[in-house]
Formats: sequence, structure tokens, C-alpha cells
Amino acid sequence: MAANNRRMSGKKGAQVGSGGQRRRGLEGKGPTPPAEMRKGHKKNRIAAARAKQTARRPAVRGRGGKSASELVVGRNPVYEALREGVPATTLYVQQFIDNDERVREALQLAAERGTINLMEAPRPELDRMTNGLNHQGLVLQVPPYEYAHPEDLTAAAHDEGADPLIVALDGVTDPRNLGAVVRSVSAFGGHGVVVPERRSAGMTAGAWKTSAGTAARTPVARATNLTRALEAYKKAGLTVVGLAADGEAELGDVRALDGPVVIVVGSEGKGLSRLVGETCDVRARIPMPGGAESLNAGVAAGIVLYEAARRRS
Repeated sequence: MAANNRRMSGKKGAQVGSGGQRRRGLEGKGPTPPAEMRKGHKKNRIAAARAKQTARRPAVRGRGGKSASELVVGRNPVYEALREGVPATTLYVQQFIDNDERVREALQLAAERGTINLMEAPRPELDRMTNGLNHQGLVLQVPPYEYAHPEDLTAAAHDEGADPLIVALDGVTDPRNLGAVVRSVSAFGGHGVVVPERRSAGMTAGAWKTSAGTAARTPVARATNLTRALEAYKKAGLTVVGLAADGEAELGDVRALDGPVVIVVGSEGKGLSRLVGETCDVRARIPMPGGAESLNAGVAAGIVLYEAARRRS
């Protein structure tokens, strides 16, 4: 009976327990993962969609090398560059500058981007940076352009399940013509532009401006040797069509525009170089009833790209 009283008393003693299992069960499975990682969550679906979109994009630029950084100087040029979306890293503003309307507009555009550093600098420093050019108190630094590799353009087309439509420029040295070609390639569904590394226009601030912002989504590739790049395209199954005033075929008769093609445009004065002309599968001429001797690169490329896009639609 005494033993029973001990068991029924309120005194605590050794009892049969859970062995710590309940305590471990309350510990849970660690911190809750972020919404982007929780299956079924809206943010998880958005993150997955973005990942798929990124995977479909053309190869990252950079394999073709970088250009040198560039400075845009002067109040109107700086304002126009900012308005046209030219990439920029830093806007240098002269100390105690006369704050006129153009300066205020440039500062406002730079501030709206949110990614451009605003730096105040004394006039002697800006003079040194620009080698004494008339900067008028505003200097905009444009970062180096990252060129794609010629192979990236065909890879992007194949990823889309489309026949490559590429423009190559031979001896075109005016950046505005390059920008115009980039704009036309973007407008007519092309996959990029190829320029030679030497004796050719590059993606300068002027080219960016003429492209009207399309250079941000249309890659420009740089080839060490344009002839070898065209031969590589031919081995990959592309037809190389060169534009020439004395071409053996008229543009409307060139059936190759229906499929994978590289359109080669030469300079307005000299046309295609000898080696590039010999590499072309066919040389085509654009009929000009008005009797003009030649067209600039931007206009000629636009005409051929339109014809190619019309046939593919």
C-alpha cells in the first residue's frame, strides 16, 4: 500500500518519456525557403519563366572582344547621346558650370537612368580628359562595347528554329552606316551584323545613336578575318550573297534569300573587296531605274533585308 501511495503522490520522479522525439519534431525542417524556391508559388513560376527566356537568348557577347571606352563631349552631343539611349557609365560635370536648359536636361536624363554616376570635376581635369576639346562642361563616358563572335549569330538563329539572316559589312567605315544597318537588321528579323576587326566602323556612340536603341538587342560580331568568317558560314550551310553594282544576278532572282543567308555589303565608293567578292556564292545587283550609281550601306542593306523578310513571311 505504501508503494501505491508513492506512485500516486505529486512528487516528480523518473517517468517514461518520448526520448526527445517530440522535441525534435518541434524543431521543424529549417528556415522557410524564399518564395522563388517554393514550388507552386507565384514568384517561383515567374523565376522559372525568366530562366527559360534567358536560355533562349543569343549567346552572351564578349567572345568577339571589346572596343575601347569612348568620351562624348559637348552639351548637345551629350544630351543627344543620353536621349537616344547610348550606354554610359559616368557623366562628368564641370564645377560651377553655367546651369542652362541643356545642362539641366542632360542631368535629368542621366538621373532617370539610375545607373550613371554623376561626377563633378574642375575644368582643367575635363580639359585633360578630352585633350583640350570644347567640352562645354559636360563629358559622357561610354563603356567598351562587347562584340559577339560570328558563330554566336548562327547559334542564336538555330535556337529560334529559324534560318540565319545575317549582314556582313566589308570596308564600311562610317559608324552611322553601321548603326543604320543594325536598325534594319532588327526591323526585319535578322540575327546580327558582322564587321571585320580592322578598317571598319565599330560600335561607337555615333553608331548607337543611329541604331535608335536597337543595338541593345541586335548583336554585332567582330571577325578577325572577314573572308575566313564567310567561308566558315558557307561550311555551316549558309549562302553568301554579295551586293555589287555589276552583279551577275538581279536581286529579285536570288532564291537564296529564302533560306540561311549572309548578305555582304561593301563600301559606297569601292564596293566589295576582291577576296570577299570571290568568296561570295552569288553577286547580286539592286535594280535602280532612277539611274543612281550606288546606294550607301544602310539603304542597300535595308532593301535586301526587306526582300528576304517578305519571302520568309
